[in-house]
Amino acid sequence: MLQELLCRQKDVLMILPYVAIVQEKISGLSSFGIELGFFVEEYAGSKGRFPPTKRREKKSLYIATIEKGHSLVNSLIETGRIGNLGLIVVDELHMIGEGSRGAILEMTLAKILYTSKTTQIIGMSATLNNVEDLQKFLQAEYFSSHFRPVELKEYLKINDTIYEVDNKAENGMTFSRLLNFKYSDTLKKMDPDHLVALVSEVIPNYSCLVFCPTKKNCENVAEMLCKFLSKAHLKHREKEKCDVIKNLQNASNGNLCRVLKHTIPYGIAYHHSGLTNEERKLLEEAYSTGVLCLFTCTSTLAAGVNLPARRVILRAPYVAKEFLKRNQYKQMIGRAGRAGIDTTGESILIMQEKDKKQVLELISKPLENCYSHLVQEFNKGIQSLFLSLIGLKIATNLGDIYHFMNGTFFGVQQKILLKDKSLWEITVESLRYLTEKGLLQRDTACRSEEEFQCNFHITKLGRASFKGTIDLAYCDILYRDLKRGLEGLVLESFLHLIYLTTPYDLASQCEPNWMIYFRQFNQLTPAEQNLASLLGVSESFIGKKASGQNIRKKVDKDIVNRLYLSLVLYTLLKDTNIWSVSEKFNMPRGYLQNLLTGAASFSSCVLHFCEELEEFWVYKALLAELTKKLTYCVKAELIPLMEVTGVLEGRAKQLYNAGYKTLMHLANANPEVLIKTIDHLSRRQAKQIVSSAKMLLHEKAEALQEEVEELLRPPSDLAAGVAPSVEKE
Repeated sequence: MLQELLCRQKDVLMILPYVAIVQEKISGLSSFGIELGFFVEEYAGSKGRFPPTKRREKKSLYIATIEKGHSLVNSLIETGRIGNLGLIVVDELHMIGEGSRGAILEMTLAKILYTSKTTQIIGMSATLNNVEDLQKFLQAEYFSSHFRPVELKEYLKINDTIYEVDNKAENGMTFSRLLNFKYSDTLKKMDPDHLVALVSEVIPNYSCLVFCPTKKNCENVAEMLCKFLSKAHLKHREKEKCDVIKNLQNASNGNLCRVLKHTIPYGIAYHHSGLTNEERKLLEEAYSTGVLCLFTCTSTLAAGVNLPARRVILRAPYVAKEFLKRNQYKQMIGRAGRAGIDTTGESILIMQEKDKKQVLELISKPLENCYSHLVQEFNKGIQSLFLSLIGLKIATNLGDIYHFMNGTFFGVQQKILLKDKSLWEITVESLRYLTEKGLLQRDTACRSEEEFQCNFHITKLGRASFKGTIDLAYCDILYRDLKRGLEGLVLESFLHLIYLTTPYDLASQCEPNWMIYFRQFNQLTPAEQNLASLLGVSESFIGKKASGQNIRKKVDKDIVNRLYLSLVLYTLLKDTNIWSVSEKFNMPRGYLQNLLTGAASFSSCVLHFCEELEEFWVYKALLAELTKKLTYCVKAELIPLMEVTGVLEGRAKQLYNAGYKTLMHLANANPEVLIKTIDHLSRRQAKQIVSSAKMLLHEKAEALQEEVEELLRPPSDLAAGVAPSVEKE
């Protein structure tokens, strides 16, 4: 990436699977950008400019999630700047075979291959099997290595016997040792898997991860371990563990999770999606520095941030109720062994006798094959692909679209994946669907939609859906909701706008607590209650549901659920204290934060949707403000500080109270002074905060400079047809 940015003078896009990893990379690479003279730009959640700022001299390293990476590539193709992108690096390339996100990643890469002959693609994965198909799709060279800086030993445990995984042995394993640990009757009952014995061999001097099947199990196991661990663990780095607890309280307005309060003194914490971003970040930092020595975690940590361990224990060969897949197993055990810290790494999979046959298959079978999801995911896959191909003028007739499809990952695998229909039939059907939905128009000269040269044009609604990256299953519902909103937009509060930007897919999975719903509904103002009745949700309906009565009258379940989530988001914006809202609605605080992130992201999408439709001009300014509020969900004065990567609410408050009130204050701060001024701030964190602030300030200054030069350009340039660049936020 550095070679591309500095030597070849081209922009680079790095695609990562999760927002947390994007932010980790931004923090780590901003200092390189400052020293070496390139920009590091974040494209995740609601962050990112479309089209990206056009730089005169300095190049940009875009670090993006899968979805934002796709939008960025679309934007570069549309503005004729795809040639500026010299390199794309895709981490966890095997995700191309995982549902709608895999379909989006495939679309991104297929468009690059089709529109740019100069952009290099590098994909990386530790868990790929059918590489030949991907090689063919990407027209790629394949490099593989089995080198591991730290040797990994795999073990299986049945009862109190530990076996080493040995491919040469007849049944795939050889006897290693018996567990040597004195178990009381109480301990045997509470810990039948001997976890206390297994972790005691490693902690507190080395680190350990215990993967559990469910979130609740993570918390239970963490508490159980603390009951039976030696009290000597409490003395290990005692002061630093007290600091971790204080930091967590500072970051959460004085609140602290009951389980963490009990487990952190032992050097143990749980790690799953129920934690807030602030909690997760603080716990990960404490684990990385060895203050915490054990995480009980769910499988998502295996594909998430970089947290290796001396020993990895798999509590059971299951994720929830599903039996482990080979690539999930490899991801988890791959966390064992820390380069530069440990000389060995080991994994132990705990199993019951009943699972023995399946586990032996699991450890010996090859990794699962990776298959395209482009056609399985109709609305998020093939149909949205066709809409964008025509919208971007990459391919506008049936023949060219069919040719494009043959060059995709799906095209490579079509003989395996297609049973009843041909690729030609699927292409024709999808184009017909988009035409019937009013997103595309066919040339009037076309006698049949199956004509090879039959041209298609994108409609205004189609362009809005494609620009806003709206799931095509919901684009007409969104249009209808926005249209209805214009007839009586309630602007007494943010509630109506929040309702319009509450993600449809989250609402469809929601199960309201009717008593809470009724209580919160009664606290709304008359104007807000009037909004609910306009939507078809009455107080009497919610009251009857809360009292368990049968209701004959049909009410749209999706609207009811969406309004419930809107009330949650509205309360969060008013209160800004995630803990009190979590208590009010009886929802996990991590879920609330994910809801906020999803709403901010969808609000940004709805904004881009409205920008393409003149009739929705009124929403533009309103949604720009709402997106910002949902993104940060803090008091207005903290927003400038929270634009800095790695600065979350708790840290922003500390900085603001210490006099660092603007981006400029932070960019000009001395890291050594910051460490002394801000409690519990490490040198590495201080340097990253200053680097990120400098990077943001440089970006803003450069954008203003561009604007000034644009305004001062001599009229002769404009007369010669050099068009000024228009930038949309």
